Amino acid sequence: MFVLVLGSAAGGGFPQWNCNCPMCAGERTGEIIARSRTQSSIAVSTDKVNWLLVNASPDIRTQLNANHELLQPARQLRDTGIVAVMLADSQIDHTTGLLILRESKQPLELYCTDSVYEDLTTGFPILNMLQHYCGTNRHALPLDGTAFSIPTLDNLRITPVSLHSKAPPYSPHREHPTPGDNVGFWFEDTATGGKLFYAPGLGEIEPHLQPFFADADCVLVDGTCWTDDEMSRRQVGTKLARQMGHLPQSGEGGMIEWLANFPAVRKILIHINNTNPILEETSPERAELAAAGIEVAFDGMLLEL
Repeated sequence: MFVLVLGSAAGGGFPQWNCNCPMCAGERTGEIIARSRTQSSIAVSTDKVNWLLVNASPDIRTQLNANHELLQPARQLRDTGIVAVMLADSQIDHTTGLLILRESKQPLELYCTDSVYEDLTTGFPILNMLQHYCGTNRHALPLDGTAFSIPTLDNLRITPVSLHSKAPPYSPHREHPTPGDNVGFWFEDTATGGKLFYAPGLGEIEPHLQPFFADADCVLVDGTCWTDDEMSRRQVGTKLARQMGHLPQSGEGGMIEWLANFPAVRKILIHINNTNPILEETSPERAELAAAGIEVAFDGMLLEL
């Protein structure tokens, strides 16, 4: 199984266009050592020919062009290696890229939960808009632990895993969470035995997640904020990380503490917010991650499991 990180930042990317926090300003001026990042998305394949796009960020055009050797096979006049799109949630930074894919020659094969489908046809009706262009063939994601396969993605088995989170502000059930608002994905390559747990939005460590972390070869999980009060520390907001549905890395009960329970698993953080000090490669926070055996994803990172 091949996992290509198309984008590794949280919503807004890094540096964020209107932000002059120490991280964003430092990257622009070169005062810190940091990589620029587009908004979070990955692609998964078992043959490096046919790919599943997992989340379609607003930066999808840039991401596809940056990885054209893998994702643009050029077998005909109009072509793509993307055979299907799967969504973890209905957030703007994970779905707006669907509009960029409107030039598709055929309807997009779209996999999402019922609650995400509801959001994308009501509060944020981009699927309605796409009906005027390529359209979509929507497939409902199961939430009962059932694994499924996608045509042409040989040997790839996918199990959606429901996560506790909060729907976007435009969701009809923003204040009334429903199963499927946010999911993670358990990927298994039945030929190689490779196993990946992917959860870019992870608000808390729920008991049912333990087996997935324990059995994975690699976990690619939420790295949005370093501290719960990071937004106020950077003077760019007031909400806590947990209020936004993201488990901070540091502190009691944080991601670092949790991941320490799985020493044999490769651990990588993705969906990094522009305020997070781990973006600075020489920061003490980055060194703390390295000492804990935790990596930070970057755009263009390719994993083989």
